[in-house]
Amino acid sequence: MYADDELLPLSGLQHIAYCERQWALIHLEQIWDESYDTVRGSLFHERVHLEGYSAAKGVRSERGYRLVSRSLGIAGIADVVEFAADGDAAEAVVRPVEYKVGKLKIEEWDRIQVCAQALCLEEMLGCAVGQGDLFYGATRRRERVVLDDALRERVAGLALRMHELFERGETPRAVRGPKCRRCSLADSCLPEAFDHDAVAYWKEAGFEKASQHALCDEP
Repeated sequence: MYADDELLPLSGLQHIAYCERQWALIHLEQIWDESYDTVRGSLFHERVHLEGYSAAKGVRSERGYRLVSRSLGIAGIADVVEFAADGDAAEAVVRPVEYKVGKLKIEEWDRIQVCAQALCLEEMLGCAVGQGDLFYGATRRRERVVLDDALRERVAGLALRMHELFERGETPRAVRGPKCRRCSLADSCLPEAFDHDAVAYWKEAGFEKASQHALCDEP
């Protein structure tokens, strides 16, 4: 069980699932570059993050619901948590709802975030949370997320990886790929800088033998 001062942001799970280096730049090196997409996302979340609640058709919706899981070592805020009755059984149904400005993704990044919220709720409330919802602003519709064992294990593994990197204070090397074009931190990350080492640089410059001697010389 993690102590209060060991808790890491729940939002980091989505970052580390996207790219370990992106997570480290944000959460270790405190680097954040705004982009069109990040500004859109912030504006989209402003209203839903106002704390409070609403009730309609037997569903109570709590906004800005604070979350914590000491077993995973994460804490954060859910956009909305819904509390409802499940038909004839009259059992409480708890469901996290995460709001996203874009549209449904093939990748699991958004599902990881809503699953982490569900795991926090299970630990806090002592109840099972089998589903969560993702609301996408581009389509104005919800997508249901089934919180199966594979997704839960993925969240637990990512949480452990965050703590490993945090304890070591380690920023992983960049691995350039298609995701780099969509990353708001591309200018700070400079993934292309890791494509060449010193030997390759001198070789391209036509000084292969000189570079080998230079690398062996002591300063």
